[in-house]
Amino acid sequence: MYEQEDRRRNPGRRTGDRMRYMRETRSIRVAVKPAYLDDQSDPEDNRYVWSYTVTIENKGAEAVQLMSRVWNITDGAGCTREVRGDGVVGAQPVIAPGGSFQYTSGCPLGTASGYMAGRYQMVSASGVAFEAEIPAFLLESPYERRQIH
Repeated sequence: MYEQEDRRRNPGRRTGDRMRYMRETRSIRVAVKPAYLDDQSDPEDNRYVWSYTVTIENKGAEAVQLMSRVWNITDGAGCTREVRGDGVVGAQPVIAPGGSFQYTSGCPLGTASGYMAGRYQMVSASGVAFEAEIPAFLLESPYERRQIH
């Protein structure tokens, strides 16, 4: 069953017409669903845009707060940029045991494909700081050139 898969090697799972990626660290489950946004992209101008919806679930016994994030965003040419910031979408949510927090954000690239990965800096109610891994996920568009080797 999928819920029992090793989340360190999760290559993604199809859900409808989109992929869902999942990783669990210290009882914090992070799931990501990316989607290509054709209406906001302009391939002739090398502008490709994706949204991604993140669901963070607290499977642990105490509340946690998401303090900050680090994203590593790699485009189809292999160029990586790091993005750091406080919280997510203007919030530093506290997630109760058994609770979850969901948000949607976006990522523009100058190439037709890429991928993202990262981590959240969290603090438990007892004051323990830790990182929750965000699974690597693909940013794919219909304009991506695929090569068969």
